[in-house]
Amino acid sequence: MPETEAIDALAETIATARLARTPLPAQGGKAPPDVAQAYAVQGAVHRRLAASRFGRRSGWKIGCTTPVMQDYLGIGHPCAAGLFAGSSHASGAVLRHGDFVRVGVECEIAVRLAHDLAGEGATADSVRGAVGAVMAAIEIVDDRYVDWQTIGTPMLIADDFFAAGCVLGAALAPDALPDLAGLHGRTLVDGVEVGTGVGADVLGHPYTALAWLADHALARGEPLRAGETVLLGSLVKTQWVPPGATVRVEIEALGAVEAQFAVG
Repeated sequence: MPETEAIDALAETIATARLARTPLPAQGGKAPPDVAQAYAVQGAVHRRLAASRFGRRSGWKIGCTTPVMQDYLGIGHPCAAGLFAGSSHASGAVLRHGDFVRVGVECEIAVRLAHDLAGEGATADSVRGAVGAVMAAIEIVDDRYVDWQTIGTPMLIADDFFAAGCVLGAALAPDALPDLAGLHGRTLVDGVEVGTGVGADVLGHPYTALAWLADHALARGEPLRAGETVLLGSLVKTQWVPPGATVRVEIEALGAVEAQFAVG
């Protein structure tokens, strides 16, 4: 099968499974052979999801930017995935636990871009001026796989690396905030603290993760644009949540963000 046909066929399989909330099995010989093709499949998945309840891609999330997540997933490099308008929520959102296969949450620093980021060789300092707002965020993840530990990194990337949406806190002006590297965050589930971390865990500085994404997005022909939201990486190991749970993420200087995963 020609490469473009293989990409389209796998993208259709992934998008169909995600829309049906059906666990995705390993694809064997149909899996992307490498990370480059995995991102090509991911782009084709995004185009299919845009016509569904997910809506347009409204930003990005970056996975595996912290030691705790690299150790947990056994992947030693960042991975990019899409965020969508239809699965982005404001703090206080009540979501149906049953709308996910196995829902989890992560503690994130998020940014919203005020300017395009299209230059090559991005650095933490060069991307700083493009940030228009900083937010505490809950990343919603979904273990929508028969066995994620055997499905392989290229397949995880092709299917947006567990991404299932986000819940965003108040948007704060970056110039009014202390250095993001020093901000401590924590995740609470039903009022019980389940993990903590600090901004410096994200590749040494959260803006270093944004710089990585800027170069990555430019290389794949989708440079970062003003108005997009970016989740920079989880400060805390993924927490899988039971039906009815209330999740709260608190990040120093950024405030808190909450979501409930109601039974149903």
